[in-house]
Amino acid sequence: MPKAKTIYVCQSCGVTSPKWIGHCPSCGEWNTYVEEIEVTTSKSKRLSSGPSVLDKPLTLPEIPLGKTNRFSTGNDEFDRVLGGGLVPGSIVLLGGEPGIGKSTLALQVALALKTKNVLYISGEESLEQIKLRSTRLVNGNDQCLFLCETSLENILAQIDRVTPGLLIIDSIQTVNTEMIESSAGSVSQIRECTAGIMKKAKAMSVPVILIGHITKEGSIAGPKVLEHVVDTVLQFEGDRNFMYRILRASKNRFGSTSEMGIFEMRQDGLRQVSNPSELLVNSEHQGLSGTTIAAAIEGVRPFLIEVQALVSSAAYGNPQRSATGFDLRRLNMLLAVLEKRAGFKLVTKDVFLNIAGGIKVTDPAIDLAVICSVLSSNFDKAVNMNVCVAGEVGLTGEVRPVSRVEQRIAEAEKLGFSRIVVPYANKGFDAGKYKIEIVRVKNVSETLRSLFKNN
Repeated sequence: MPKAKTIYVCQSCGVTSPKWIGHCPSCGEWNTYVEEIEVTTSKSKRLSSGPSVLDKPLTLPEIPLGKTNRFSTGNDEFDRVLGGGLVPGSIVLLGGEPGIGKSTLALQVALALKTKNVLYISGEESLEQIKLRSTRLVNGNDQCLFLCETSLENILAQIDRVTPGLLIIDSIQTVNTEMIESSAGSVSQIRECTAGIMKKAKAMSVPVILIGHITKEGSIAGPKVLEHVVDTVLQFEGDRNFMYRILRASKNRFGSTSEMGIFEMRQDGLRQVSNPSELLVNSEHQGLSGTTIAAAIEGVRPFLIEVQALVSSAAYGNPQRSATGFDLRRLNMLLAVLEKRAGFKLVTKDVFLNIAGGIKVTDPAIDLAVICSVLSSNFDKAVNMNVCVAGEVGLTGEVRPVSRVEQRIAEAEKLGFSRIVVPYANKGFDAGKYKIEIVRVKNVSETLRSLFKNN
């Protein structure tokens, strides 16, 4: 006879307790325990995907690779972040803020994949809503099947009946199983439903894209084990007030986590941005102070971005420091370097920094561009827009070497820049093969003299 008992589960980390407590001892969150009913039986009723394909241990040479060949989704930016395409049997978790474009991206991937039949299961939208949303997209796919379903048992039955080449579930928080008494979206439901889908996908070598909600802190809703069991975790980022969206991988078992895909939200869906430098750099700022072009790298992808700064006298006693798309703590460090090593007094000034386009950049090579923009705005002297810079600034004021300097130089030359400032310590490449003028600097003072000597 099954026995039912009441337990309390933390909705943040999944830790259980026999009684309700206000403060979770595991994750430290408050008021996250929710009452759930746990049914225990003498024999496990957990979902099973059938007998294992491999019934004995194998050595590495004996393991076949025929079912692990990647295939392209038809979306180059999406494939870039995945590491070259989808791997059969892999589980991809796509998370992002509400309204950022997760469902639109998944729908475009489903419609762009012409070589395989796709099963798109939605638990949030009706078929009419999906049809209405697809009318503004360019691609169409007659092999893409759509279903509105939230029952895990019915979803697994449809997978057996259709045998799709790609399964998309929007979203995993809406799926529930009859084996768990709690409501959909709880920790127990998400854990059990993900395990059932994963077993079926591994057994049938079907790649799965799971769309996940996020919490107010920005992490994916549900237990942390959800991110551990999946093969790839993708974060879809961007400000809804801007048109650019960035796709990053925080975990990828089949590729690099340093890649980045850039999309532009338009009326007809998400457009792939193959050359972000042309969109992120505005040539109309010639002659205006506070703007510097930086040669940045995200993963193995070079692109040029526009770093904007505004320095003004503090209207109140406490000067303000604000950064958009850049680490505020690193900005404060660079301002301290300017004051200590270069002798510029900015302690009584308000400093506002912005990375144009609404993107977030973590490349330390834009330190030099941040310093140049701040001083350009402070002295109201413009930096030539035909010049771009790349360099990491240390605490002693030296310009440290950066990675992939040749790719940065080639990208600046391709976009028509006449001069690029790089660290003196970056050696080992042939500067004569580039038509662009390469200026090597050792410290911040040399950089400022080379940029502002004609002003």
